[in-house]
Amino acid sequence: MDEVDIEFRSDVVVELIKSAASDADVLWAARVSTKGESSLAEIEADPERSKGLINYLMRDRHGTPFEHSSMTFYVRAPIFVFREYQRHRTFSFNEESGRYRKLEPVFYVPGPERKLVQEGKPGKYVFVDGSPEQHKLVTEATQESYRQSYRAYLEMLEAGIAREVARTVLPVGLYSSMYATCNARALMNFLSLRTKREDSTFPSFPQREIEMVAEQMEEQWAALMPLTHAAFEANGRVCP
Repeated sequence: MDEVDIEFRSDVVVELIKSAASDADVLWAARVSTKGESSLAEIEADPERSKGLINYLMRDRHGTPFEHSSMTFYVRAPIFVFREYQRHRTFSFNEESGRYRKLEPVFYVPGPERKLVQEGKPGKYVFVDGSPEQHKLVTEATQESYRQSYRAYLEMLEAGIAREVARTVLPVGLYSSMYATCNARALMNFLSLRTKREDSTFPSFPQREIEMVAEQMEEQWAALMPLTHAAFEANGRVCP
């Protein structure tokens, strides 16, 4: 069998595919409780005039007005990231399938900036930089493992084995892709758990690779709903 070109990457891709999300969505949803159908006028209102209301809702954890929005992201990342991601059941997911398509040889290898060594114990541990020798070991061991597993995958496909069976030899470092759809409240919950910020009311210690996804999602969401994002940060990054 001919040698296959395998791509090794250390990044993730997050693209906002479509959205119906703005700060005004929070306003009309919140004001229906006092204005009834006339709250629809808030759709055209200037959200800047009402940032105090958004901050109040965030501070006092009146969360449902933040659910009246929608964002769909395209995410390309290693499978092990998706397995953590899909614990967030307030999202809707559709992922590419190894049953129906041949999976491409794109694999994750931690970059030189990835901290490799865990110190302490759960609840109290930190990650620190690895030595050059440790980074060399991780790079060489993961790349060799990927080459062997993908070679076995191709051998089975060429022998007529079904894709859904052949894929069993592939590791979770393989890149996959999916669409993930959520509202602003679900996204804030995701961000509160999957980013590490010193100013957070409740500390979180996410795996770095899913934090890379979260950081890109947050940047794109902040551009859509800047007042809501500012209130989220000002109130300790707690999901309302």
